[in-house]
Amino acid sequence: MNFESLQLAPALLRALADCGYTEPTPIQAQTIPPLLQGRDVVGSAQTGTGKTAAFVLPALQRFVELEGAAPARARPFGHGPRVLVLAPTRELAQQVAEQTMRYGAHLRVKTVCIYGGAPYPVQNKQLARGVDILVATPGRLLDHMERGRIDLSQLDMLVLDEADRMLDMGFIEDVEKIAARTPAKRQTVLFSATLDGAIGRLAGKLLRDPVRIEAAAGKAAPIAIEQRVHFTDDHAHKHRILDHLLTDITMTQSIVFTATKRDAETLATRLRGEGHAAAALHGDMRQRERTYTLQEMRRGRVRTLVATDVAARGLDVAGISHVINFDMPRQPDDYVHRIGRTGRAGATGVAISLASFADRGTLRQIERHTGAPIAAHVIPGLEPRNRNRGMHDAPPSRTRPRSNGGSRTYARDSRGHGAQAPRGSSWQGKSAGRSR
Repeated sequence: MNFESLQLAPALLRALADCGYTEPTPIQAQTIPPLLQGRDVVGSAQTGTGKTAAFVLPALQRFVELEGAAPARARPFGHGPRVLVLAPTRELAQQVAEQTMRYGAHLRVKTVCIYGGAPYPVQNKQLARGVDILVATPGRLLDHMERGRIDLSQLDMLVLDEADRMLDMGFIEDVEKIAARTPAKRQTVLFSATLDGAIGRLAGKLLRDPVRIEAAAGKAAPIAIEQRVHFTDDHAHKHRILDHLLTDITMTQSIVFTATKRDAETLATRLRGEGHAAAALHGDMRQRERTYTLQEMRRGRVRTLVATDVAARGLDVAGISHVINFDMPRQPDDYVHRIGRTGRAGATGVAISLASFADRGTLRQIERHTGAPIAAHVIPGLEPRNRNRGMHDAPPSRTRPRSNGGSRTYARDSRGHGAQAPRGSSWQGKSAGRSR
């Protein structure tokens, strides 16, 4: 199947060719036809499968048809959104808006993206100029609606992207308020990693006789990603393994996931002090700082991004070859989304988890969730003391360190963070003896 067989408009086919796309992914091939027919769709697909194009292309096709019927159109473009895409995070909203503008590059369609943390005056000016496709986070959208700046009375299509994440973040009540302000005859699309429980109930409220699509259950880890786990004895051991991994010359860019915002800042600062091109990304940063950091990463100026789960969904950087779980995720779904930042668009990737032996239960949950075993690797000289307690042993890792590479030894400071041990200290000597 190719995109021409989906009967998309020439302007859309031209934009897809500009992007280098020739064939639709499975989720696109299954989702685009029913959406073009006007059906509601509820879908589940793993990250990196191209689901954004699956709902954006039919939305843009709608504008092509409206433009062709311009004399009979009830109102001109730009007076209010005909398509609304709700996303849980500003990063995902920005990504969807960017892709929408790429696919609609040859159409007269105005796309606006609004989210929390950005200045109201700028967004007010954008909205005042009119909007055809609005991509928004729920909280900021409600703010604008309550101030009378957005009218959803003419909405044709409502898209809920990453609905499970919006549920986790407490946005579902806001989503229901927003949906109540839209026409009952609208077309509705819902994508989620899972389609049961609260998400199933939400779909039952908002969608009419939807086509159910499960190109992938949203559970399996992408097959293009090699998964490994390194067992660690303590926080200092974890730091030493991370230092070794970051010297691998096959690593183009990486994301290192931490559990907390404070840990992300602390680790990024430590890595910069060791000469790494590292930066932090977390929810406490101003939007301007977050945008600048992502731009620097896309330009290749940041090699290692240390982030919280704010980067687990919606972040799309083509050069990410490795994802490292410095701290294990709380839920198996979060693991799938984290490692999905690599191995995108047909590329291969490596996902490495640094786990204590207490994390073995979490690893088993992830394996059951993804249906794939995670092999335990060891680095010569950095073996865990209790290696025999690992899960699925693999041969020692054969990474290719940079010429100036080599791991350093770190001790825990009073707050539990890594700090370089002074040379010749008794702690360093004991630790080095254990690691051998």
